[in-house]
Amino acid sequence: MTALFSAAPSYCSRFGVAVLLAALADFLFYGQPAGITVFLFALLIAAAVVAVHPAAFSDGRVWLKPIALLVALLPLAENVSTLSVSIALAALSVFALSLSGRLRHSIARIAGQIALFGLAAPFRFANDFIRWRRTARRFGRRRVRLAAIAVWVMPLTLGAVFLALFGVANPVIDYWLSLIDLVRLLDLIQLVRIAFWLFVPAAVWTFLRPRLPRLVRRIPRAAPAVGAQADKTVTTIEDILFGKAAILRALIVFNILFALQTALDATYLWGGAALPDGLSYAAYAHRGAYPLIVTALLAAGFVLAALRPGSETSADPLIRRLVYAWVAQNIMLVVSSILRLDLYIGIYALTYWRVAAFAWMGLVAAGLALIIARIALRKSNEWLLSANLLTLSLTLYAGCFINFAATIANYNVDHSLEVTGQGIPLDAWYLHSLGPGAFPALDRFLEQQGKTPAAGTVRELAGVRGSDEIWYRTIQRNWRAWSFRDWRLLRYLDSKGPFVVPDVPEPVPDR
Repeated sequence: MTALFSAAPSYCSRFGVAVLLAALADFLFYGQPAGITVFLFALLIAAAVVAVHPAAFSDGRVWLKPIALLVALLPLAENVSTLSVSIALAALSVFALSLSGRLRHSIARIAGQIALFGLAAPFRFANDFIRWRRTARRFGRRRVRLAAIAVWVMPLTLGAVFLALFGVANPVIDYWLSLIDLVRLLDLIQLVRIAFWLFVPAAVWTFLRPRLPRLVRRIPRAAPAVGAQADKTVTTIEDILFGKAAILRALIVFNILFALQTALDATYLWGGAALPDGLSYAAYAHRGAYPLIVTALLAAGFVLAALRPGSETSADPLIRRLVYAWVAQNIMLVVSSILRLDLYIGIYALTYWRVAAFAWMGLVAAGLALIIARIALRKSNEWLLSANLLTLSLTLYAGCFINFAATIANYNVDHSLEVTGQGIPLDAWYLHSLGPGAFPALDRFLEQQGKTPAAGTVRELAGVRGSDEIWYRTIQRNWRAWSFRDWRLLRYLDSKGPFVVPDVPEPVPDR
């Protein structure tokens, strides 16, 4: 019974903190735009995690953890997006596991813990509630309920008495109490709001009581059989198909095939040689960009399987040199894919998916370079996985501070047919779909079109641009919607003044 009551305050205090966070979330988010409030709420969750783990302060380096968390949360202050929120959730997961003493030290294992943490998050609150109920049954349900209620009877009763006395003695408090409208408070009770209040405590509970599911129990390794050593001398079909001799021949064939592809790219892409009849550079670039990335990924998988640490193939100098040459050719293929994509974008403009393709190709090239480093330094596959995860994390973190909408819009305007006189016409409605981040580039395009005869859709687009700015400014009047990126955009809009629909000349009809 003593163990139950010693554990009960832990559950009760965490639940109280979760309810308090739900009240703050109601004030910050319910019916409000999302902006700097997401950053503030993440800081509140972090403070709550620290409050429920006071033992973590015994570590002399505990101050490094909040600093690292703050750095990870900075993208939320720049702009609230799916990427910045995902990074914040991962950082809060690591922070909670670290303070609870459950965090591993390897980057690869930390990534696995984050994945398990996310999988268990939807069920953590319900699971803990069921466990608490079972404990209550074991030690006596009625006594536990009475004890949990009794600890609140005296504070709430005396608190109500003191509040009533203060209302009599202080006219200001009496005025505040008179403002309480019970009927209006009942109007605030809505099904959606109740669901919001149920969701928030269950969500933050995962960070207040971080636990990882035990999906697979460790299976003890069986002792080696007596005839194991004798079996190693038996040659199997697997040894023939994937043995040292097969891998050596495969690397020779692969290097020759990849050298042919590299030579073709050097001739047509880098050298500018004329393509066969009926084949344009755009088609050549588009057809080869993504299949070459798949080829590089397959090559990386083959290298990891063929040169396992400690294997016979990884110790062979000739095989290692052939692998170095082959991986280097794969890196050249990725570079060629980037060039192909760049040529394609130069003709067909830039989009979100093509920006993502650039980032993906860069990550593949970095991963291939890390494979060479792993082989040369004789590191483990876990080291390789950790290095790739670190590269991916840094790339995603840096991407939070890049205004991709503005980048895409500026590129498409600067390379459009209307501005340069070559290429394809600007898809102005796609620019409009990019949101407020495309306002500056769209303004430049509309101003340029206002000086020359333009298509009939330009005036319609200009009108929509004006109404979009009114809508945007209306949202930004709410402090909750503030972000550093929006602050910079508002400075631009204020310096430019109210948007005026440019005087687009009407096209002269043919007679």
